[in-house]
Amino acid sequence: MVRTSLQDITSSGVTVGYRGAGNYRDLFDEDGLIPVVLRTLLWVGGIVAVTMALSLALGQLLNARFPGRRAVRWAVVVPWAASVLMTALIWKWMLDNYSGLVNRVLLDLHLIDEPVNWLAHPAEAMLWMMWVAVFVSLPFTSFVILAGLQTIPSEVYEAARVDGAGPLRTYVGITLPLLRPAILIASIINVINVFNSFPIIWAMTGGGPGHDTDTTTTFMYKMAFYDQNVGESGAMAVVNFVLILVMVLMYLRAARWREEVR
Repeated sequence: MVRTSLQDITSSGVTVGYRGAGNYRDLFDEDGLIPVVLRTLLWVGGIVAVTMALSLALGQLLNARFPGRRAVRWAVVVPWAASVLMTALIWKWMLDNYSGLVNRVLLDLHLIDEPVNWLAHPAEAMLWMMWVAVFVSLPFTSFVILAGLQTIPSEVYEAARVDGAGPLRTYVGITLPLLRPAILIASIINVINVFNSFPIIWAMTGGGPGHDTDTTTTFMYKMAFYDQNVGESGAMAVVNFVLILVMVLMYLRAARWREEVR
């Protein structure tokens, strides 16, 4: 990947020379690069934050004892086990302004006056795609949290009850600190997966209109296959890798800092 980013490669894949930093200069001269990078950071941060918040609640639910718990656990796995591309295509159909289920329900509830083409407007399209990304990320993260919850000894909670700790204090003072390894693993894997997410965006909007819903991953794909600029796309891939690495290291540093403070 690094070698490709330093070479001059034709659209047919033939290397015709060495470009050095030329591909990187061309990449950073792209007008759409900065908005795409900022949108990618928003995409990753928003999806991971919402996924983790919902997974903490869902993990608690799945860890509780209630009739049909096994069936509920199997049902939660379905969005993760299903093809991400097929899930994205189903949601695209559901959001269709003529035949989509979402518009039909909202019209029947009189929440909108006429059908809305949700995916035609970049801001609304991004929100819907972020929801789909949360939908497919939630099962894995919830089961990682569930696994973490099941490693916490019941004696710890019994001691907390004896000391008079309420549910909120117990959760904040005992459960969350002991879930730190599970939260760390789930967050890092989510950051990497969401940053590199391609099928959801490509299936629902293709990154359009223009580059208005592109992240760096779809932007990189368009450079290679639409603009026929393999070298510059390779440079974007290297930048992508560096961005992911920086985000993960920042998160690990923040987690270590919180541990040192405690």
